[in-house]
Amino acid sequence: MTGKTPPEALKALVWPLRLTRLGLWAERIVRAFWPLWTLVLLTFSALAFGLQDFGPLLWVQIAAAVVGLAALVAVVWGWRHFRRPTEAEALARLDSTLPGRPLSALQDTQVIGADDPASLAVWRAHQRRMAERAAGAKAVAPDLKLSSRDPYSLRYVALTAAVMAALFGSLWQVSSVAGVVPGPAEAAAGGPSWEGWAQPPGYTGKPSIYLADVTAPTLEVPVGTRIQIRLYGTEGALSVDQTIAQVSPEPAAAEAAPKPDGMAGLTSLVVSQSGRLAVEGPGGREWQITATPDGAPAVEVAGEMKREADGTFKQGYKASDDYGVVAGKVTITLDLAKVDRRYGLAVEPEAIAPVVLDLPMPMKGGRKEFSEILVDDLSKSPLANMPVSMVFTVTDAAGQEGASAPHEVVLHGRRFFDPVAAAVIEMRRDILWNRTNAPRATQILKAVTNRPEDFLRSQRAALHLRVALRELDKIKGDMTVEQRDAMAEKLWTIALMFEEGDLSSALERLQRAQDRLEEAIRNGASPEEIDQLMKELQQAMKDYTRELGEEAQRNPEGMPQDGQGREITGDQLQQMLDEIERLMKEGKTAEAMALMEQLRQLMENLQVTQGQGGEGEGNGPMRDLGETLKDQQGLSDDAYRDMQRGRDGQEPGQDPGELADRQRELRDRLGQLQDQKLPGDGTEKGESGRDALDRAEESMKQAERSLEEGDLDGALDHQADAMEAMREGMKDFGEALAEERRENGEDPGGTDRADRADPEGRDPLGREPGDAARIGSDRNMVQNDPDKRAQELMDEIRRRSGEAERPAEELDYLKRLLDLF
Repeated sequence: MTGKTPPEALKALVWPLRLTRLGLWAERIVRAFWPLWTLVLLTFSALAFGLQDFGPLLWVQIAAAVVGLAALVAVVWGWRHFRRPTEAEALARLDSTLPGRPLSALQDTQVIGADDPASLAVWRAHQRRMAERAAGAKAVAPDLKLSSRDPYSLRYVALTAAVMAALFGSLWQVSSVAGVVPGPAEAAAGGPSWEGWAQPPGYTGKPSIYLADVTAPTLEVPVGTRIQIRLYGTEGALSVDQTIAQVSPEPAAAEAAPKPDGMAGLTSLVVSQSGRLAVEGPGGREWQITATPDGAPAVEVAGEMKREADGTFKQGYKASDDYGVVAGKVTITLDLAKVDRRYGLAVEPEAIAPVVLDLPMPMKGGRKEFSEILVDDLSKSPLANMPVSMVFTVTDAAGQEGASAPHEVVLHGRRFFDPVAAAVIEMRRDILWNRTNAPRATQILKAVTNRPEDFLRSQRAALHLRVALRELDKIKGDMTVEQRDAMAEKLWTIALMFEEGDLSSALERLQRAQDRLEEAIRNGASPEEIDQLMKELQQAMKDYTRELGEEAQRNPEGMPQDGQGREITGDQLQQMLDEIERLMKEGKTAEAMALMEQLRQLMENLQVTQGQGGEGEGNGPMRDLGETLKDQQGLSDDAYRDMQRGRDGQEPGQDPGELADRQRELRDRLGQLQDQKLPGDGTEKGESGRDALDRAEESMKQAERSLEEGDLDGALDHQADAMEAMREGMKDFGEALAEERRENGEDPGGTDRADRADPEGRDPLGREPGDAARIGSDRNMVQNDPDKRAQELMDEIRRRSGEAERPAEELDYLKRLLDLF
């Protein structure tokens, strides 16, 4: 049924058929000879990188023989597997890509019904349709994938190596393979009887030099360049003379080594100085070599050290080298002569190891000359906030080092603005300074936390501190280095707790943020630290105004008021914060402090009138839980003081049985609360809160047992667990209560209430309202002239600083204020 394709159909298939057949040629050549071209590329890469120059000639000859044999095997294997593509194969591949295989249909002939006109008409219509399909044929792309034949991707390895060799190798090195064959100089008529190469150190980035092509009398190369010269012909006819290397160019071992036939000598040396290099004899040549020295790298400090809000320091530096810096480090050591040797630093310090940090290197671009910034956080180090000496050191590829002049600076670290946190950090520093400071640090921390009710804003941190103090009491004066490091880590964690606080009241968080900001301003904090604390204060103010809005919804009759009964709004408080921030940015510290004092007085005079109807967060079970937690804290304080009195040989304030009775009463009260309806009953948060109260009750039971046995240490630990569990439960109940309000459609927003204005039309600061139908005032936020107010403050500070009868600490503080402002 087959026959030749009709001429009218073949005319449209000539080029698609030719291209398809060409693709078959490429496909079969690649599949048959890929081992050969892989071997060729690998050999080229090795020669371009000069691998043949790093071993004895015998090894090179053996390698050449192996490569030649492998190439022969690859050729034979490829020839046996190669099949020449035919036109029929190209036609079949082209036909397989077309729907209905029209090329095969065009080759068919009608056998049955050829004499029937109707049947013949149908057959011709079929042929026309197949011809139309065949006219749209396009060349078939070859399949060059070799993954099934090369599972280890050796072809890609070879290609990558060849590309790297072309970029970073030397084509002149390939020609050095001529030395493998004995007497190449003699075999080539008129060719040189010697060959030589100069290979600069790789880090210089300079190319290799084929000495036979250098006709100039001078040649400049970097120090460390490796020169190799091969002499051919009769031994003694040619020789090498040089003054560029300090060592003998031909060691005894090289002279004793057997030389291949036709090679008269091999000279290999490394350039160390400028001088003469000559190949003496027929066809020889002479050069004056100029050895370019590799200068040592240089580094210097750039700019002042900066402190981030989280204690991270930033120090810039500049480095340079003629070929590029590869690494660097900075060594930070204590500058003992500049340490203020008072208080815990009066004793001699224990050995404080220098801190060594790796310098950051540029990730892109050159390293011949660059500037970078060292960023690190050494807040936990004994060197933090201490005078130190920083020495920057950089290294180049040749191993040369360059160092900066000592940079004397106070090493920036995190600063703590909560007074208790600052005290804990100072005692931690003293213990790290010398372990003999441990008893003194213990006494000071006990004094600081003796009556904690009014100023400790993290009861959780206070409990942890008590545990740490008990450990210090047990250690006494026999502290090991391991115990010192473990205690330093605990004190650091405790200081962070005090600094961050665990205040549940938005007003308390606002007051704490204000205290920290004022302390930072007084202590000359960095702009980054001031900005971070200002953000904290703004967030606390937002939380407080949101709480005001929620209270207004629960109790429309009670609104925040100042001491004179005038109502205030969150918008007015925010205006004061904006004004404080503006003054700080303009550098008007005294005016900002004056406005901060007005804000403090305003916050102290605030009174929130609670309505009589409804039960808010301050009523019912949540209020009772808060009271129970407060009473548990008081019991824990009493137990701690009794423990301290016992260790000091004094009479305890209360009988242990009385403390146990108080603990039992608190446990019974907690049990009664659990029998009541609590927020979120039946929800995940509600059940989680009840589980926390169960843990608290169990801890109270264990604390009660310890008190009955007179074990105050154990009782304190169990009481701490109970209070921690109660706080977790109250947090879960609070979240459950908030979820219930959202489900009931209550909106916690609405922080501003313009309809609650003062009858006299004044805001809490006594200013008249604005004319733009908005909350606030058109007048300046500060009632008086800020410059005048600042001058009055300065005059008062100067007056008090002149009163000699005032305590020395107060006079010192006033003096620092005068120096600051």
